[in-house]
Amino acid sequence: MPHKDIIHLDMDAFYPAVEVLDDPSLEGKPVIVGGQGDRGVVSSASYEARKFGVHSAQPIITARRLCPDGIFLPVRMARYVEISKKVFEVFCRFTPLVEPLSIDEAFLDVTGSRRLFGSPQEIAKKIKKLVKGEIGLTVSAGIAPSKLVAKIASDLEKPDGLTVVPHGKVREFLDPLPIEKLWGVGKVTRKDLELLGVRTIGDLSRLPRELLKSKFGKHGLHLYTMAGDMDERDVETRREVKSIGHEVTYAKDIVDLETVKKKLLALATQVARRMRRKGEVQRFCADNQVHNPA
Repeated sequence: MPHKDIIHLDMDAFYPAVEVLDDPSLEGKPVIVGGQGDRGVVSSASYEARKFGVHSAQPIITARRLCPDGIFLPVRMARYVEISKKVFEVFCRFTPLVEPLSIDEAFLDVTGSRRLFGSPQEIAKKIKKLVKGEIGLTVSAGIAPSKLVAKIASDLEKPDGLTVVPHGKVREFLDPLPIEKLWGVGKVTRKDLELLGVRTIGDLSRLPRELLKSKFGKHGLHLYTMAGDMDERDVETRREVKSIGHEVTYAKDIVDLETVKKKLLALATQVARRMRRKGEVQRFCADNQVHNPA
């Protein structure tokens, strides 16, 4: 089976970076983008803000305490999507095999792009240069024979990093890394694995498959596959939408039942509107054989 050349590209602190792009006076300052009010959460933080311990999914009230001099800005999703489209247009110049993971990161399979554009490392450098020159933002890249390793690699030298894991060097790269670098290893799983004497990906790769299965079920099998460098997933250019939702964070708890019902109806209406826009209503009805009762 031929080797793959996978590049994982991840924009650096994308939301704050776009804010700095639009307002250069924010350069070098702790910019925090997220929900407004004390009950909101951080969507993204600049690297200057991260030095204070601010991170995504953190309550805004905690971020304000950690970084009182931070510049707190609302989410401008339409603007981020606009810039994202420009970034992905650059990605698509080098290969049609682009798999978006979100609006600010993607996998690229450049196995068949060597003749036109050079080695994977040369391609990554060209992409980084174009994104910086044409859009004004930086992107970090990880290059490896698999999606898992490419994604891990892209995170190691942020911001504006480029990490290459050559064919035949994957085990050497993975083994010393802490287990939390693997997808699916959070605080709870990490503590459970530490009880088994596992602290690095190399430690995990040496555990018997059946032991991991008995301890963690299907998740254990996933860990076994990832730690053993058995990630053979292809880059998928079309990703199925698995969920559509809508959420609102309220300044105060709603305890009145009638008010709750009204709010739920409003949220359901928003979800239905999004489903109609994406054509998911027709597909849902067809899949579930929903018929007009008339």
